[in-house]
Amino acid sequence: MDFTKDFVRSKNPCTDGFRWYLRHHRDGSDYQQVLDDLVRDGRVEDACWLLEKVGPSNTVLRLDHLACDAIVHAGSIEVRGSIDVGSVLRAGGAVRCGGVVRTGGELVAGDDVRADGGLNCGGPLRAAGTLVSGWHAVVGGRLRAGEVKVAGSLQCAGALVAGGPALVKGDLSVAGDCTAKALSVRGALEVTGSLRTWQGLICDGDLACGMHLDAGWGVKCGGELAAGGAIRAGEGLEAAGTIRAGDGYGVFAGLCVQREAWESSARVRARERPARLLSGFWSGHAD
Repeated sequence: MDFTKDFVRSKNPCTDGFRWYLRHHRDGSDYQQVLDDLVRDGRVEDACWLLEKVGPSNTVLRLDHLACDAIVHAGSIEVRGSIDVGSVLRAGGAVRCGGVVRTGGELVAGDDVRADGGLNCGGPLRAAGTLVSGWHAVVGGRLRAGEVKVAGSLQCAGALVAGGPALVKGDLSVAGDCTAKALSVRGALEVTGSLRTWQGLICDGDLACGMHLDAGWGVKCGGELAAGGAIRAGEGLEAAGTIRAGDGYGVFAGLCVQREAWESSARVRARERPARLLSGFWSGHAD
């Protein structure tokens, strides 16, 4: 893709950015070369803006290892070893790494993000495709992805939004709201905000939610289940420990089930009957 002066002007750049372009690429240049030169001159935000305006390319950058202060690539990035970026890592396509991915700032990909050796992102993370981590993952801000698959624990310093299902084989900690199509956590689950799944919610350990908990289907918890707000499930509720809503809030099961079917499809099972159980069929102690 050739960048001419008229093409760049059509994207409505800021005055300072357009002047930079005229000084460095007045006679036109390659798309990726412009991105590289912007990053080299410390204009990472301008490079990200340009990628947003122009869109991804079908190029693939293949490396054994990647270590730099920042990178903005229009296509996909494939690294056999590790990735170590001091600030921003941004790709128009996928980011795939056979080792550990470390970034000091945000990580944004127009497709999948795959880190076979684990992930440590110092800022927010956004992947249009699936986030896959072969080990533990730490995200220093908001996490948004199409799907989430983490083989270890996942710690998120902001909200978590998954358009599809999310599977975490260790503990999951979210400092904010957590939303997913379906959520399965093999360890403990802690969310400081509200927790919502359009389908089912399974947690093998304790489940603690700072605000409301909403599940479109059922909820199954292998430990204590507690929320600071209401607990609402479209079908059944089950916990090996107690089920406890916040002060003044209720526990609701069977919200998507006819009342006549509660006994079979909206059972509530726990160590003891939840206080303020307002809907659903109490069936006694969970096995």
